Amino acid sequence: MKEKEFINIIKSSLKSNYIGDDCAYLKDTGIVISQDNLVENVHFSLDFTTPYKLGWKSAMVNISDICASGAEPICFTVGLSLPSYTDEDFVKEFYHGLKDAAKDIEIVGGDITGADKIFISIAAIGKTAGRKISSRKNAKIGQKIIVSGEHGSSGAGLRLLQNGKNYPEKFITAHLMPEAQIEFSRYIAENIKEDYAMMDTSDGLADALSQIACSSGVNLEIDFDKVPYDVDLKMFADFEDLILYGGEDYQLVACVPEDIAGKFTVIGTVKQGSGITIIKNSQKFNFSIHQIEKKLFNHFK
Repeated sequence: MKEKEFINIIKSSLKSNYIGDDCAYLKDTGIVISQDNLVENVHFSLDFTTPYKLGWKSAMVNISDICASGAEPICFTVGLSLPSYTDEDFVKEFYHGLKDAAKDIEIVGGDITGADKIFISIAAIGKTAGRKISSRKNAKIGQKIIVSGEHGSSGAGLRLLQNGKNYPEKFITAHLMPEAQIEFSRYIAENIKEDYAMMDTSDGLADALSQIACSSGVNLEIDFDKVPYDVDLKMFADFEDLILYGGEDYQLVACVPEDIAGKFTVIGTVKQGSGITIIKNSQKFNFSIHQIEKKLFNHFK
């Protein structure tokens, strides 16, 4: 998977201690910072979305990264590159969507340029005061694995859009207008005492589990029947793959001690070993990070 290979090259070239999680934790300054790019016809299509919904999702994608770190999102800057076929109405609606999604999180600046298609680049900043910050390398044997929300709905929405369908609308809304899990993140970061791992499921639940397992040198054992999902996903023959690999739900998965886990949906346990193990129909299926990556969306295809 070229994306991961490129990241490893960048990390080894820079020899930076900050690269590894979705947010860089700048401890001395009390902030975390993250940046995400969205590219037309790679991450979104104007055939499926509106400028308002695109602005909404652009904000939520970046707010979710800050939430995954455990920090409080406070502001972001927006880089927007636009082709000649966009107009003033596009910019107005896009920024309305950004603002409505951000609520009290301020948009404090950015840049705008011309381009041959739409490029969106957002840098988000969160503050860490009063919170314990996560890292995907911090999962500990014996911790419980918890998740927020339902999984697979966004992937189902994308599938419907690609097939020219607009029902069930709840799946399409899940894909075009996701919600960052601010309260889930806040409760954990403000109450947890020990080190913990947390990631969002932007690239799928299985990917987040696999990344944590690899970075922490542990095995994450999951009971598939405990993973929350909308029962209407069963309209898809491969609904189980949508739940594990669909991506873009922007839910959170975390490895935490039992006193924190009791407040949330527990789907498994951190164990000795490597990779992830999925228990289904009383059978155990083991997956390495390389097996998981083969099933994920590849930006470079």
